[in-house]
This record gives sequence, C-alpha cells and structure tokens, in this order.
Amino acid sequence: MPIAATIPSYHHYYQKLNHHISASFFAVAKAKKAMITSTSSGTSSSSGAYTTIEEKVTFEREIKKSKFIAIAGAISDEKSALSFLSQVRDQRATHNCWAYKVGEQFRSNDDGEPSGTAGKPIQTAIVSSGIDRVMVVVIRYFGGIKLGTGGLVRAYGGVASECLRNAPTCLVKTKVPMGVEVTFDLLGVLYHQLQSFQVEDIKQDYDTGKDNITMVTFKVDFDRA
Repeated sequence: MPIAATIPSYHHYYQKLNHHISASFFAVAKAKKAMITSTSSGTSSSSGAYTTIEEKVTFEREIKKSKFIAIAGAISDEKSALSFLSQVRDQRATHNCWAYKVGEQFRSNDDGEPSGTAGKPIQTAIVSSGIDRVMVVVIRYFGGIKLGTGGLVRAYGGVASECLRNAPTCLVKTKVPMGVEVTFDLLGVLYHQLQSFQVEDIKQDYDTGKDNITMVTFKVDFDRA
C-alpha cells in the first residue's frame, strides 16, 4: 500500500505552494525508501537498482571432445527461470546443467553430473559476474573422454563465465510505489512536481472519504526517492 502525506490547502503564492509540496514529496519519499531498505535486508534486486543482461546470449566451447554450450537469459522469478530452461534445454544432450540468481535467491542443478561439479560452478560464475536476475544453462554433449571432478568444475564454470562476460548488460532501476493526498486546488502544482521527478503510472482516486481531497498514486525510481 502506498503511504500518504496530506497536503493542506494554503492560499499563498505559487512558489510557496510549490515549495511546500516539494518538501512533502521528499518527506514521503524518505519514509518510503527507509521502509523498503529495512524490509529488503540488503536484497540488491528488490531495492535500488540491479544489472542484468539485455538479451539471450550463447557461448560454445569444445573440451576434450565434449561440446559445452552455455546459454544465458534474463529472468524475473522462479517461474520465468523454469520457462527459460524448458525453452533452451536439449533432450538429446547428455546433460542440461543450470543455475540462476534472483536477488538473494539461488538455485542450481547438476543434471546427472557428479554432485557439485556443474550447477555450483555455474552459480559461482553468476555471482562473480555481478549480474542479477539471470539464468545460465550449460548443455553438454559427451565426447567420450571423462574430465574428472576438477575438469568438470573448470569446464562448466568456465563456459558460464565466458557467456556472461560476452553478454550486453543494462541497469534496471526499481520503481517505488508512492501516494500523496492533496486538495483539488493543488493538483496542478503536484503534477508539476511529479513531472520533475519523471514519475510513471500516475493515477487519481477521489474516493478518499475526505471532502475536497484526492489521492494521487505513482511510481518513481528508487534512487530518486
């Protein structure tokens, strides 16, 4: 639920009204930002901003006659991760190993390789890259030569790292939902302030139960709040 700050109607000069609403906006933003920070427990993708990849990326390498194909894609949650896996996995391959990261949530799978030799190295590569909300699937076609535990760790971790290193990335800023209760005569001033903050998804609700008061809700970049 957005938090609200009631802005009373004052019949002063526009500049004073503008300053008053701006100050109220900052007060609401500061309170909302503090609440998000305290509840997110440092989860990078649930507050502030995070870096993810812009598009699906593929990297291929042959190691001792085994072909390894790493495919990375942006995801938003576990459901989208599983959907991405179903799209890129190859049932004809010997192994489809994977890992993903969404904030502080991690999952990985060795898909038949010795425990800890595939999924975990892929996960380590994701963490080292600094990229969030991403999944990497490494497909292996066995070429007849066993790589051993160390060889598998290096192979899976290496192709995952190279795949992410080649991926174009972008910075995604979290949108914070906020709301301000304002009298009808100050709507124009408020909208002027909101435009300066480049807010999105502005909506009005006149059903506040208060005379001459409307609730204006919107979303703003976390670092602007």
